[in-house]
Amino acid sequence: MSKTNFFVKYLKYINDFINNLLEKNLNKLNFKNLSFLFKNNKIILTFVALFVIFISYLLLPTFYNKNDIAKELKNELKSKFDLNFKFSKDIKYNFFPKPHFVITDSKILKNEKEISKIRKLKIFISFDDLFSLKNIEVRDLILENGNFQLNMNNYNFFVELLNRSFQNGDIIINDSNVFFKHIDDEVLFITKIFKMKYYFDSKELKNIFYSENEIFNIPFSVESFFSEDNKKNLSIINLSLMKLNIENELIFKNDKTIGKSKFHLNKIKRLVDYKIEKNSLDFHIFDKIDKPDVTYKGKFNFKPFFANLEGRLDEINLNYLFGNNAIVAQLLKTEIFNNKNIDFKLSINADNVYNNVNFKNINLNSKIQEGLIDTDKTKFEWRNFANFELLESLIFVRDGELVLDGKLKIIINDYNEVYKFLLTPKNYRNKINHIDLNFSYNFDQKIAELKDIKIDNKINQNVNKILSNVILKKDDLQNKIYFKNLLNEAIKSYAG
Repeated sequence: MSKTNFFVKYLKYINDFINNLLEKNLNKLNFKNLSFLFKNNKIILTFVALFVIFISYLLLPTFYNKNDIAKELKNELKSKFDLNFKFSKDIKYNFFPKPHFVITDSKILKNEKEISKIRKLKIFISFDDLFSLKNIEVRDLILENGNFQLNMNNYNFFVELLNRSFQNGDIIINDSNVFFKHIDDEVLFITKIFKMKYYFDSKELKNIFYSENEIFNIPFSVESFFSEDNKKNLSIINLSLMKLNIENELIFKNDKTIGKSKFHLNKIKRLVDYKIEKNSLDFHIFDKIDKPDVTYKGKFNFKPFFANLEGRLDEINLNYLFGNNAIVAQLLKTEIFNNKNIDFKLSINADNVYNNVNFKNINLNSKIQEGLIDTDKTKFEWRNFANFELLESLIFVRDGELVLDGKLKIIINDYNEVYKFLLTPKNYRNKINHIDLNFSYNFDQKIAELKDIKIDNKINQNVNKILSNVILKKDDLQNKIYFKNLLNEAIKSYAG
């Protein structure tokens, strides 16, 4: 039996004895009972002596040399968790609530390079043998206010930790940040860690990593573990705000990582195959069973940073791109893409727009170059009556709100059908071939400002005044009625 267990059991025995004694005699306290208690002062003195000895035992590490302590702790952490720490000279020892060392401003090194700065590090040690510094055993490790610097050379740092043993101790990381960087040290994105924990599940007999995080103001949680044969890393990612669940599987092979993911977004399911190599990521998104026509293919190069995404689907839901809680809109608001080192191209073709039968043959194009984001050459059709194209466009953030500014070119294929759809009176149905205008659309307020409207190369001030401020409604039917009334008013003004 260890010394600690002996002390703990003896103290528990003394405590129970005194409690029982008081319980039996407190309500009939008199001189005789007091005399009995004082006669048993040997027990109290024994208790005090044991308590002093126990506290002295816990205080033993305070007498060790700090340099020797630092050396021994670093060796233990390297052996137990394969973490290479560099400590400052500020090392303190506390024994409450459990014996542990507190170190401020430490660092984690990997391949002799700094990977993290830790503001506060707590190293909990075992009770069992504090008499000898060499016998001190590290148990739990708590890192607080850390900043981790990851790139394509060390991106799997947190996954690799799962290979260590956590049967006799956990790792907890609180209130920290992960900076994922371009190979040239440019920050691509930042993930905030609220609480991360590595522990051993005694029921399932495996190491588990659980983390609560936030990225681009979107909270998410991750649970990760290795398969029984230890060849695959399995994880579950939940983004409750978006009702998105991702099941992920990783296989590490030499210099590349092969992965498979299942995306569950409401009732929508998608599969993803991807491959991560030293400086690139290739992926394919598809759904062979329910939506065989839906497919996305893309590639990210990290040195230099270049990415392209091509997609083909039968129906596109623009709410997933630019809705209030859409991840794309949230990413754009962070202005993380306003980086001159990012080169990104997007091209998605869709037959229809979700929940809107009027628009079809959508060709959504976008690119990010020199820190600017545009949607130039995006095209779509309105029934068979007109073709639309975006030109000289720019997406940016104004006062925290997402705005699209640009030019819109409209080619009228059948003006008679347009008038029929709008229920325009026949005496106002003048021939129109094309319309050009400048516009600014606020995604958050759902307000469009139309200006410099040219109908067949002619500007009509009354038309510009009527269409200068278009405010979308929440209800689609209200929008249809609103648009018809607004456009008819402009048509009447144009026809004179």
